[in-house]
Amino acid sequence: MQIRKATMNDLPDILAIYAYARKYMKEHGNPDQWRDSYPPVSLTTQDIQSDCLYVCIIQIEEDEQIGGVFYFHREEDPDYQTIDGSWLNDRPYAVVHRVATAPGTKGVATFCLNWAYEQFPNIKIDTHDDNIPMQHLLAKLGFTCCGHTTLQNGDIRLIYQKAD
Repeated sequence: MQIRKATMNDLPDILAIYAYARKYMKEHGNPDQWRDSYPPVSLTTQDIQSDCLYVCIIQIEEDEQIGGVFYFHREEDPDYQTIDGSWLNDRPYAVVHRVATAPGTKGVATFCLNWAYEQFPNIKIDTHDDNIPMQHLLAKLGFTCCGHTTLQNGDIRLIYQKAD
């Protein structure tokens, strides 16, 4: 597996992965995190154009394909300014958002999150209370649940941090 920045040529594959992720979440008790069309095409395009969207390339037989996608940015997130809880530290951090994997892949989300931590060893991420698979993955990878935050749209999310 390898990570690279997403390009506009990747957009159809990324949108298909997001559609699969929405379906998977709904089928596994998490219908509200991404709802019907999140993330929208406009946000995905903006993420690509700002060089903050990354893809995980996997090898399937002779073919390389996109096995996962995630947002990674080394800038403070306004949703993390006021929280119900406490962060592990107040040092500069990077954020990871919109992690999604293609159907039938194994270990892709782990690879993506480990890569992000290698780039910047102070990572913050959030997830929905109903996203049990992501909560388990974050705990397995050494992230600490630091409380809750209320997003700008009013939704509440569990917040996690991993720091060196």
